[in-house]
Amino acid sequence: MTEDSAASALAAWLERIEAMHPTEIELGLERIRQVAHRLGVDTMPVPVITVAGTNGKGSTLRLMQALAERHGRRVCLYTSPHLHRFNERVRLPDGLASDQQLCDAFAQVEQARLDISLTYFEFSTLAALWLFRQSGADLVLLEVGLGGRLDAVNIVDPDVAVVTSVGLDHQDWLGETREAIAGEKCGIARPGRPLVFGEADWPENLPALAKQYAAEPVFAGRDFCLDQQGLTLADGRELAFPGKVTLGRDNLATACQALSLAGVRVDAQDCAAVADVTLFGRCEFLQLQGRACWFDVGHNLPAVTRFLQLLPSCEGQRHLVFGMMADKPIDEVVALFAGQPVNWHLAAPAMARAASPARLAAALPSQASCRQYGSVAEALQGALDAAQRDDQVLIFGSFYTVAEARVSGEQGG
Repeated sequence: MTEDSAASALAAWLERIEAMHPTEIELGLERIRQVAHRLGVDTMPVPVITVAGTNGKGSTLRLMQALAERHGRRVCLYTSPHLHRFNERVRLPDGLASDQQLCDAFAQVEQARLDISLTYFEFSTLAALWLFRQSGADLVLLEVGLGGRLDAVNIVDPDVAVVTSVGLDHQDWLGETREAIAGEKCGIARPGRPLVFGEADWPENLPALAKQYAAEPVFAGRDFCLDQQGLTLADGRELAFPGKVTLGRDNLATACQALSLAGVRVDAQDCAAVADVTLFGRCEFLQLQGRACWFDVGHNLPAVTRFLQLLPSCEGQRHLVFGMMADKPIDEVVALFAGQPVNWHLAAPAMARAASPARLAAALPSQASCRQYGSVAEALQGALDAAQRDDQVLIFGSFYTVAEARVSGEQGG
């Protein structure tokens, strides 16, 4: 099959699996477990690290991948969602899964599912796991899609379970309090195996949850500790640590601790080597049309707060290309910029759940500088046209906002 025909076949598969199930999300493992067992992907022959969390999952996984590969490990990585191409979700030891490999995997899942209906994410997860078993990898890294306990990736027993952080997001699915959400996310833990929690500010019920799941607790701030001097791991080893890490010092600390528990003995030299590792859409810097642009997929209050903390200071003004889903905390996010000299460029990404520019504008102070656009691409161009040499352009609020802006920015040079 040629590259063009493989690309067309993959597009057809993705369209098919998107239309296969009546709902986008259906939490629960009974259906997917049946298909996984038929496929033989409900277990992995190599160590597995599964990562859940409100924020920091993608950054922690990217850092684990980079650290493990420095030690010669052949790593498979499953993440979601993607920004540009579906292939970004499935990384094999030699690179992203090809269109043909994904088509082959989808065909295997289709054959095994019989009459069982699967969601888009469930179908994708099974395809990724099938490819991972064929890949010759010696480490598998899995990102939870939503929650943890009932998420599709939880069909595989992890050797190390990681919860990066717990905040208020997806409350309709996970609960209204940090404690309730922690209960769902810690559902990836397994008896007698480590449960790493990467946030020093624990939900109050975290120790009880570790006991409930009979997991071995390894908690930030108690069992492993990060300060200005460095990182002390749970086994007592001390690592000198970079003062600045592009994807976050706390995420790197969590990555080091999880890998150590999985048998990858990282050192200070490793930490220094990955300090500048980047990830699409995580406080990512690009120069577009001579203007300094930062992209961030943060879509809840803690994530946007962290994005602002990681940004360099701005000598000029900030132009904000902002698009957010209607069920996210729009007013609270807007309030983070109160009193700052900012110019808002508002647009709705092409998603049914997206808030309209008018809804976004309603959250702004009456005196705010604001323009509304028909698309994210138009909003980005408007911000680039308005920005001066010392200004910053920030693109944030949703994965979809960032994805559309990235495509537009790359096409426009």
